[in-house]
Amino acid sequence: MKKKPATIKEIARKLKISASTVSRALNDHPSIGLITTMRVKKMAEELHYEPNQTAIFFKQRRTFTIGVILPSLSEPFFSSAISEIENVAAEQHYTVLMGQSRDDANRELQIIQTFKKHRVDGILMSLGKNTEDLGFIAMLKESEIPIVFFDCVPRIKGVNKVFSDLSSGMREAIQSFASIGHKNIALINGPENLLASQERIEAYKDALRREKLSFDRKYVVHTDLTEQGNIEAIEKLLLLPDRPSAIVSFNDFVTLDVMKYVRQKGLVQKKDIFFISYANYPLWKYMENPPMGSIEQYPDKQARRAAEILFQQIGAKDDREALAEVFPSKLVLK
Repeated sequence: MKKKPATIKEIARKLKISASTVSRALNDHPSIGLITTMRVKKMAEELHYEPNQTAIFFKQRRTFTIGVILPSLSEPFFSSAISEIENVAAEQHYTVLMGQSRDDANRELQIIQTFKKHRVDGILMSLGKNTEDLGFIAMLKESEIPIVFFDCVPRIKGVNKVFSDLSSGMREAIQSFASIGHKNIALINGPENLLASQERIEAYKDALRREKLSFDRKYVVHTDLTEQGNIEAIEKLLLLPDRPSAIVSFNDFVTLDVMKYVRQKGLVQKKDIFFISYANYPLWKYMENPPMGSIEQYPDKQARRAAEILFQQIGAKDDREALAEVFPSKLVLK
């Protein structure tokens, strides 16, 4: 039979001292002499004693775990974010629990409820594209579980969030297109209800104004971010009598789909049609003919700062004012 782990009482009985003395010695309490501390630790090692983490968690009212909820764990964008979150968590001696929503609002809520049930000390989250009900924020606040959003964040006040300013990168993209003579510049945007999509179209309009180019609604199409949705979006643009010569797309995965489609239609990229997208995934360096550019959103920096804010919230003894921090996006030409 497997031997039960040694307890503090067992160590105390063997050394003929009190259990409280053993507990203090194991925690290097200054009231316990060096010789006693050494005897206790030696006996603990011989008996293969391991601290009762459940008791420690109960005493400190912490589980030393945080939950992370992302739309996709496989995307390079979020892979970069995960690495930084785990680095910050390790610095704080915390364990990270991962949840993948797959942009499913119901699945997202189930993950939140599971994290709540297991009493995580805090949650980091990037909203899914279909999330509209934010009632879980109040639920977590009532349970005293702080939450910090990053990348895809809610457009409400009073929550901690870290995100990228999409307008700076959009201005650089439109300026780059305009500088080489493009006038019909289109936008393949994401789902209309998504905050990131709303930010992109406002930035797009502003960037056109700055370049003294007129906004034409027919040059804005939406995709649900599926391969079929991306193809349908580019088809609409290519069927226009005065089709665009340059396109800003929602992200690099959208661009991969539409680049493949225009090739199949006999168009030559960077000659007949030009692309710039958001995300700046590492995959472009492996392609012979990448898009003209991609807009860096710094997922690693966003995630690190969001994690730092979360641990500040976890360690706070009183309510702190919600923080909203922004990282400017930047065009990276290929």
